[in-house]
Amino acid sequence: MRIPIIVAGIVLVVVGALATRYITAETVVEVYKTPSCGCCDIWVDYMKEKGFTVEMIDQPHADRARVPGHLASCHTAYIDRYIIEGHIPAEDVLRLLKEQPQVSGLVLPGMPEGSPGMEGPNPVAYDVFTFNSDGDVQIYASHNP
Repeated sequence: MRIPIIVAGIVLVVVGALATRYITAETVVEVYKTPSCGCCDIWVDYMKEKGFTVEMIDQPHADRARVPGHLASCHTAYIDRYIIEGHIPAEDVLRLLKEQPQVSGLVLPGMPEGSPGMEGPNPVAYDVFTFNSDGDVQIYASHNP
């Protein structure tokens, strides 16, 4: 009786991995960043490693008109209908695409050490937030070093 349970577990893992790959392989992330920003380049490389197709658009000032000023970070990305502001972990983006909540996007204010693209010797805990056009902001995910 253990063999069917093990086989079922393996099937679930494979299906989950294929579903994640399908989402990322079919999804293009447009990243607007300043040409000289090294941490943005590192985040882009990180997203590519996670399977996303990324198009970088170098601009002196990324269009953040739809991101509240107090939530801004160093780069703005667009994926499907969502805005991704800052050094958001790929697993949060995948969760967003899977759940499809009615929000404008995800934001990670500032540039916390330990977030993707901001690796360093003193990582800190940080929260990723959802936001919408009404100004509502809610914690979406918490990350600890």
